[in-house]
Amino acid sequence: MKKIIIVAILIIACGLLQAKQIKNFDELMEALRQGEDASLVIEYGNCKLISDNEESTAPNAIGGMPIDVWEYFAPISIGNPQAFVVCSQTKLINLGGFVYNYAKLKISADNSVVLTAQYVLPDSFELDMNEKFFTIINDCKNDGAAFLYSD
Repeated sequence: MKKIIIVAILIIACGLLQAKQIKNFDELMEALRQGEDASLVIEYGNCKLISDNEESTAPNAIGGMPIDVWEYFAPISIGNPQAFVVCSQTKLINLGGFVYNYAKLKISADNSVVLTAQYVLPDSFELDMNEKFFTIINDCKNDGAAFLYSD
């Protein structure tokens, strides 16, 4: 009997510890304002890609990043028509030579998502790649390529 209770408790605990999908901008802001950890998983291949000012075929790749340092801008606060939240991250990566991989995420109140990906050369800070991926927040009912989660 004790084993059954322990197994039941473990099953319930595992279910409670799973990340919760965030399905829209309002849910994201609620989670962030409550101090919850949030993260993005993006399916690049399902996004619209603009590279070098031209639309291109997006790679069949998936990426992720935490939303840990962020800023929220209310409508009209900086001339913006709608509210949005932004965050960014830079990592040093090696692609046959070191580059800084800079990613900036902008999520707007209309659930649109823009992820800017740039490679910056560490010696000169020259921009080596500049791409923008456009999609919407996936709400389990649409084809959005931006999956948001909170812990």
